[in-house]
Amino acid sequence: MEIALKVRCGFERIMQRIIRGALVMCGRFIDPDLRGTEAEHSETLVDPFVDTPVIVPPRAPRRYNVAPTQEILILAKSPLVALQARWWLVPSWHRGALKDWKATTFNARIEEAAQKPSFRAVWRHGRCLIPVGGYYEWQSQDGHKVPHAILSHSNDPTLWCAGLASRWQDLLTCTMLTRAANADVSDVHHRMPVILDADERAAWLAGSDDFAGFGQGARLRHYPVAPFNSRAEGPALLQPV
Repeated sequence: MEIALKVRCGFERIMQRIIRGALVMCGRFIDPDLRGTEAEHSETLVDPFVDTPVIVPPRAPRRYNVAPTQEILILAKSPLVALQARWWLVPSWHRGALKDWKATTFNARIEEAAQKPSFRAVWRHGRCLIPVGGYYEWQSQDGHKVPHAILSHSNDPTLWCAGLASRWQDLLTCTMLTRAANADVSDVHHRMPVILDADERAAWLAGSDDFAGFGQGARLRHYPVAPFNSRAEGPALLQPV
C-alpha cells in the first residue's frame, strides 16, 4: 500500500507540473463535441475529409479537462475508424509493467519523432488523427502561470491534431505531435499541437515526410481563464476572466 501511495503521489506531482505548464505542452485539452444530437450517448458521424464520414460510437459526457493517461478518441487505420486510446504512448518493445514506463511520451516533437526510439516504429504505420475541441496553455505573467483556453478560430470547432498510435500488449496508446507555435498562439507558448487542415490530414495519414508546414495555417484564438486543478471539470473552465 505504501508503494502504491508513493506512485500515486508521484503521478499527482507530474500532473500538477503539467497544469502549471512546467512540462512539455500540450498537457490538457478539451474533448471534441462529437456526440449525437438526439441523445448524449448516441453514435454520430464525423467527417475529417469531404464525403468520408467516420462513425463515432456512443461516448461518455463531454470532458473539459482531459489529462495524459486518460482514454481519448483517435481516428486511425485505412479506412479510418474511431478508436479509444490511452493518451501517453508506450512503445510495443517496452517489456516492463505499464507503471514502469517513465518517459513523458504524451507529446512528441514532429521534427524529431521519426528518429526517437519511442516513436520510430510507429512513425510510418501508426499515424492517426486526434480530434480536440481546444486545449489549454499556460502563459508566464509576473512570475505566475496564467491558463489560456485555445480554441478554433474557423467555422469548424474541432481541431484535428496529428498523432501516433502504438499498441503495447493489449493496450492502444497514443501521442500528440507538436510543432513551433504559429503567430496566433506564440505569445502564449513557443509550441503548439500540429493542427491539420483537410489536405494535411490526408498527407499525414498517407505517410508524407514533407511536414514542415503542417499546422502553420491553423487559425486559433485564445483568452485567459481562471486557474484550475487537475480534477476540475465542466464547461465553466472555458469562461473567460
